Amino acid sequence: MSDKKRFLIAAVGIFVCYFYFAIIQEKITRGRYGDELQEDGTHGEQFTFTLALVGVQCICNWLFAKAILTINPQAQDSTPKVYHASSALTYLLAMISSNMALRWIAYPMQVVAKSAKPIPVMLLGVILGRKSYTLQKYLFVVLIVIGVCLFMFKEGKVSDKPLELEGLGQLLLIMSLTMDGLTGAVQERMRQHSSPSAQHMMLAMNGWSSLFVTVSLLITGEGQLFIEFATKYPQMLIHLATLSLAGALGQLFIFMMVSSYGALACSVVTTTRKFFTVLCSVLLFGNSLTNRQWFGAGLVFTGLFADMFYGKKNAAGNGKSTHKLKNKGVTEELLK
Repeated sequence: MSDKKRFLIAAVGIFVCYFYFAIIQEKITRGRYGDELQEDGTHGEQFTFTLALVGVQCICNWLFAKAILTINPQAQDSTPKVYHASSALTYLLAMISSNMALRWIAYPMQVVAKSAKPIPVMLLGVILGRKSYTLQKYLFVVLIVIGVCLFMFKEGKVSDKPLELEGLGQLLLIMSLTMDGLTGAVQERMRQHSSPSAQHMMLAMNGWSSLFVTVSLLITGEGQLFIEFATKYPQMLIHLATLSLAGALGQLFIFMMVSSYGALACSVVTTTRKFFTVLCSVLLFGNSLTNRQWFGAGLVFTGLFADMFYGKKNAAGNGKSTHKLKNKGVTEELLK
């Protein structure tokens, strides 16, 4: 197979899988199941089992990483378990917060806000991970901050959600971004200590996350409620299965893209995919955006693309190895 065909297959695979992932995720978290008239006058019941939703994804990701390591064995991971456990906890809290936020905010807001992940990752990387960044890097991050602020700023327009609930959704996004920053800081310490491969990090992180979620489901009783909901609305299980399959296949195409074409090509494809995910959500779910929000989203993705291209150029100038760049790119994309 030629390089062009392989690149096209990987790029289309990433687009299709994560487009479908986004559609199913919004359908699960913001849709309703059943036609019975509820007490509040609405039809159907809303899916509210965030722990179960995240748990299913973590288990499927763990199985995926396990399968990759079984097919392609690697050297034993010497990273202390406390690093994997702590990064898994912050990673899990980030996922739970962003998924819970979807109950009260539109999907485009979540995508754009989560695209600002470099902000807390960089700040906490400096404080906890002992990293340093160039002035250019800070300028790109400032551009992303301005874009996010423009996108999320409210002008007093009446929303279909109470202001307090929408504010809660935005607060959850801030918490999610903070947890992303802590995850990045712990992972940086991890790389400095033992430099585990992306597959080992993915396996350990999702393994610990699955354990934490299982315990939480038992303690909170959400596990039993989730089983009752799934029994009542079995079509929800089909949605969960397709969501997990789309995520796992998407990661497979990410591995293919990074291993063959490097982290930069993969980042360009995935960032472009996020922009079209916003567009798709607007068209399919009626999440209309103002001109200001479109401009803000444009600033966010401009900052991301600029950081990717100039960051790659600076890294090459500093003499960093291609292997390290690839490994970092895989990790950042798989653990997003």
